[in-house]
Amino acid sequence: MQVNHGKLGPLKRMKPGDGIVYYSPSEKMGAKDGFQSFTAIGRIREGEPYQGFMSEGFQPFRRDVEWVPAHERSIRPLLTQLDLTTDKNWGYSLRFGVLELSAGDFATIGEAMTVSG
Repeated sequence: MQVNHGKLGPLKRMKPGDGIVYYSPSEKMGAKDGFQSFTAIGRIREGEPYQGFMSEGFQPFRRDVEWVPAHERSIRPLLTQLDLTTDKNWGYSLRFGVLELSAGDFATIGEAMTVSG
């Protein structure tokens, strides 16, 4: 995985076993399509961040993740269940890229994403 346009700092703060959830505000970058869904979930694998290669001018830092088979899930049905969304401006906090979720939120999101249907 890579976060915050390939920055190293956030990846260094993560530890093996930490949970990771990807949230996608839109289906297409920059679009305002109201997608607002959790799109991937897993746990950080053993090992340190490393640099990948995408082009001569862009070698983002990455971390290995053990991804869990999961379904995309809209955040909307979970709004009243998550600590993350208690503030009416919850979407603003997600704009910073990486933020820590409570264990309860991780479990709630994980359950929603791994349930069929």
